[in-house]
Amino acid sequence: MQVPAPESRILSAKLTNTFAYTRSLGPVLSQFALALRDGRIVGSRGSDGRVTTPPAEFDPVSGAPTTGLVDVASVGTVESWSWQPRPLDGQALDRPFAFALIKLDGSDTSLVHVVDAADPSQLSVGARVHAVWRAARSGVITDIAHFSLGEAPSDAPAATGEMNVDDAGHVIITTPITTDIMHSAAESESWYLEGLKAGKLIGGRVQTGEVYFPPRYVSPADGSPTVERVELADSGTVTTFCIVNVPFLGQQIKPPYVAAYVLLDGADIPFLHLILDTPAEEVRMGMRVKAVWRPESEWDHTMRNISHFAPSGEPDADFESYRNHL
Repeated sequence: MQVPAPESRILSAKLTNTFAYTRSLGPVLSQFALALRDGRIVGSRGSDGRVTTPPAEFDPVSGAPTTGLVDVASVGTVESWSWQPRPLDGQALDRPFAFALIKLDGSDTSLVHVVDAADPSQLSVGARVHAVWRAARSGVITDIAHFSLGEAPSDAPAATGEMNVDDAGHVIITTPITTDIMHSAAESESWYLEGLKAGKLIGGRVQTGEVYFPPRYVSPADGSPTVERVELADSGTVTTFCIVNVPFLGQQIKPPYVAAYVLLDGADIPFLHLILDTPAEEVRMGMRVKAVWRPESEWDHTMRNISHFAPSGEPDADFESYRNHL
């Protein structure tokens, strides 16, 4: 069956999701991090005498907590490698390099790092390499900038980085996590996004008659397709809500404030937004509200075009009018 071309322009955009993951390294890995800061590498000695690098938090044989740490060399042997001809953003080097498993002298296991080489012909299993240290060291594996070919160890320059250590002596690190994706909207989602850009709220009516906002490609209830776009009013009814009292990182509004599900007039499902311009304790189920739009010059393909919803001054809606939309 031939699929008809969409009637609307399909929107696409690059989406970047990022957050900072902060954690404590605990008693064992903190010692590994502190050693890196000092220009040293440590491993853990297990009950069978084998040395694991980086150190294992628990003995690989007995499962007991690790207590014994030993220094290993900053020189080692390449056990396997893979050439990276086109470095990606965020990788250790901005020129071609090799990922390698390196068994440091004094260790019985390998660690993964990068080897700086002019071309892959310089590399082989068994090649001897040494760590090249950064000056700005903060207790992360990238304190070793890379490994270079050769037996002679490099002296670590005086450390200039800063470390976050808690009262127990455990190192706290923050790792930025980022994912980039290219998102292509469905046709009904494109209606919705184009509507926002124009200051309109566009929902979708599915084959069984219900109107969803934002519109769905198909009904989540029975899979029936969306067959019609519907322009909705920017007024509605608060169905359920919560009062946010707890501050958190990145919060843009001072607590307390209200996040509520608003059932737009003409829609059959509510959506989440802010209720402002009224004391939080006065927000209630059934309250009639109206959108407060940002200046038109700030409009884009985003729900942020609506700053928040505020009380409209109308009488509260009867519970029976929204009881089936909670």
